[in-house]
Amino acid sequence: MYRRRFRRTISRLIFFLLVLVTAFLCVIGTPVSAKMPMLPLLALDVQRADLLEQGKMLYDAGRFAESVERLQQAAIAFRNQGNGLGQAVALSNLALAYQQLGKLKPAQQVITESMKVLERSPENAQKVLAPILDIQGSIQLDLGKTQQALQTWQRAEGIYQQLGDRNGIIQTRINQAQAWQVLGFYRRSLTLLTQLQEELRSQPDSITKVVELRSLGDALQLAGNLQQSRQVLQQSLEIAQKLKSLENVSAALFSLGNGARVQQDLASAIAFYQQAATVAPNPIIKIQAQINQLSLLVNKGQVTTAQQLFPEIQTQLANLPPSSATIYARIYLVQSLLKLGEPTPLVIAEISATAVQQARDIGDERALSFALGTLGSVYEQTQQWSTAQELTQQALDIAQAIDAPDITYRWHWQLGRLLKQQGNISSAIAAYNIAVDELQTLRSDLVAVNRDVQFSFKESVEPVYRQSVELLLQSYQSDRREENLDKARQRMEALQLAELDDFFREACLQGKTVLLDTVVDRENPTTAIIYPIILPQQLHVIVKIPKQPLYHYAIDKSQAEVEDTLKQIREYIVQPDRTEEVELLSQQVYNWLIKPVESDLKNSKVDTLVLVLDGALRNIPIAALYDGQQYLVEKYAVALSLGLQLIESKPITQTKLNVLAAGLVEPPLGFQQQFRPLPEIKSEFNFISQAGVTTTELLDRQFNSKNLENKVNTTPFNILHLATHGQFSSRAEDTFILAADGPINVTQFDSLLRRRDETQTQSLEMLVLSACQTAVGDNRATLGLAGASVKAGARSTLASLWHINDKSTAILIGEFYRELAKAKVTKAEALRRAQVALLKNYPNYNRPIFWAPYVLVGQWR
Repeated sequence: MYRRRFRRTISRLIFFLLVLVTAFLCVIGTPVSAKMPMLPLLALDVQRADLLEQGKMLYDAGRFAESVERLQQAAIAFRNQGNGLGQAVALSNLALAYQQLGKLKPAQQVITESMKVLERSPENAQKVLAPILDIQGSIQLDLGKTQQALQTWQRAEGIYQQLGDRNGIIQTRINQAQAWQVLGFYRRSLTLLTQLQEELRSQPDSITKVVELRSLGDALQLAGNLQQSRQVLQQSLEIAQKLKSLENVSAALFSLGNGARVQQDLASAIAFYQQAATVAPNPIIKIQAQINQLSLLVNKGQVTTAQQLFPEIQTQLANLPPSSATIYARIYLVQSLLKLGEPTPLVIAEISATAVQQARDIGDERALSFALGTLGSVYEQTQQWSTAQELTQQALDIAQAIDAPDITYRWHWQLGRLLKQQGNISSAIAAYNIAVDELQTLRSDLVAVNRDVQFSFKESVEPVYRQSVELLLQSYQSDRREENLDKARQRMEALQLAELDDFFREACLQGKTVLLDTVVDRENPTTAIIYPIILPQQLHVIVKIPKQPLYHYAIDKSQAEVEDTLKQIREYIVQPDRTEEVELLSQQVYNWLIKPVESDLKNSKVDTLVLVLDGALRNIPIAALYDGQQYLVEKYAVALSLGLQLIESKPITQTKLNVLAAGLVEPPLGFQQQFRPLPEIKSEFNFISQAGVTTTELLDRQFNSKNLENKVNTTPFNILHLATHGQFSSRAEDTFILAADGPINVTQFDSLLRRRDETQTQSLEMLVLSACQTAVGDNRATLGLAGASVKAGARSTLASLWHINDKSTAILIGEFYRELAKAKVTKAEALRRAQVALLKNYPNYNRPIFWAPYVLVGQWR
């Protein structure tokens, strides 16, 4: 699927050419960037300028290998003429063309040479230096030298400032925002982009403004700020329509389609792509939009409409000259056709083979790797394993040669699948190991993975981990090597962290971490860790009991059977008349997860269970699992963890409790139909105070985002307690808490608490969210819950899977704090005692619906 990735945009931001127009140098951008102003230069030979213009035209057409030839000729001609400035410009263009061919080392060498030549040509050099620095920064970013790229773009901005070039300043700040994001400074990136939005708003309408707004909208989209992105792109579209620039109208519609697709608004995305294709004056943009449209139609199951669109795309592709753009068009088309299952495999293979031949003809190594690998996947679909493996290996060799880990992980993954099909399990595991390792190296840059193919976590990353785990467990069942069990659970941990990275669009878990095994074996000898793993044909469980080898068992239940049972539990548990059915279903899950190891837990005197949950298991309250006589919570304290690692901290029993409590009885305007009042919040706060905990309160109107930020930065506290409505979702933009002045998004919340870290020395031990809920039917919704904890820097989070009676909540919360403050027990044990208190001492609240939804995520001590 086509998606104009921002890193790819950076590499096309400015393409220079020298044209003799009454002795002026023109520095002109491609359609995705703004035009640069005319710069004065000495008279040049027309032939040399023509060579540059030819190189520019070939570059814009995606014919990068031919562009390289022209630009090399231009650079030599300018050097022979003694025109250093012209040579530097030609070389910088040449570096861009090499970059597009995936030849990053030659690109780096040529841009370095360009800079050296420019140093020897001081006259008018400043006016050319900044745009050349832009190119250098884009190459550095592609090479993974993000800090260098940022510094290069900051230097370029300084020069643009001296020249008074506002367009140059805006473009290089957009570049810097991307670099900040790759470095993990999400809020800094978003702040910079927001400032640019304000600045562009005051500028007069022009094509330059249209393009810059579109670049900004794409960057905001990449940063995950989809609503703001849509507003900016809509503004770009409206101005382009006003100026009657069809090229920019189609480009804006294309970007809006990408945004709608990310938001899962598939109907709007299809409409945007359809409009983009209708108005596009450029045939390749038309095809790109149609292929995206075809992809969505396939995903929506609109097979007939997709089949009708295919012949038109095929005819248009056949009439286009070879270029990188047409090669990728064929590749993306094939990927959609494989899902569609039509036309015949032979036709699909012919489209792929044409892409391979065209990539060879124009010398685009990156495109060639994608084309070969895609052709290999066609043969994989037709079960021609040896041919598929040969093509995949060729694609892999090329990707490794051009040092492109974002491609190589794909082909190692494909190679692993092929080796597994041929029964070579050990080699398949080795291939998967490399694929996972490469994904790990890309972790801090997951958003920028796959510049040429849309990054889709669900399709492009998660299956690598899951299939790898399946192979490792399959191997363990035959060779019983504990090493494979250990690696399998590490993969599940890595998957959960990768999910969080995808959720927040940056690497989340930072700081010092410790292995759970270390904590259990050395410091918590009565705690066991349980790792259930849902695979297509079986449910696997790995158990770590203190000072014992890993224990494994498999349940012959398919993923569909497991998920159906879990779905029924989640539906029935909130219905007051289905308690008996919930107990029967919960007993099934108890028998899967706990019963096989029950005697071992008892013999080891285990009193706390820490579960690393997978998939739909995250949606049910583990504390309510039933053994036929008792609920799990009656026997064990229960906590959830993100994986094998957690942020190091002291047990809460060694810490004096200071609570900052904020609560909202009445939801703000606009949310009163969605959320009902919470009249028992005052009682909840009273119970906390009665527990002997030092408390600072913000209630109702006092609880707004400004006051919360002020208290967070000035009040010493180690527990942040928020008694307000909110929702956790698998999408960061849909995860929020409500304040009196409206919702506080999880990323805003993160920013607020990060600033606290700069002024406060006391760590945030716990985040309590007493009235929030996870999004119904969303298997990844607890990512929002876990993410809130991780991003807040909290050692743990106490929250609910669904919203329940606020009177029972007040009682449970009061019991929880009383146990923490007076009994000096662990967080997990305090929660267990509070839940058991409701179960046994309050007849009105003894059903699981009232006490079970509360979960502790993170540090349980």
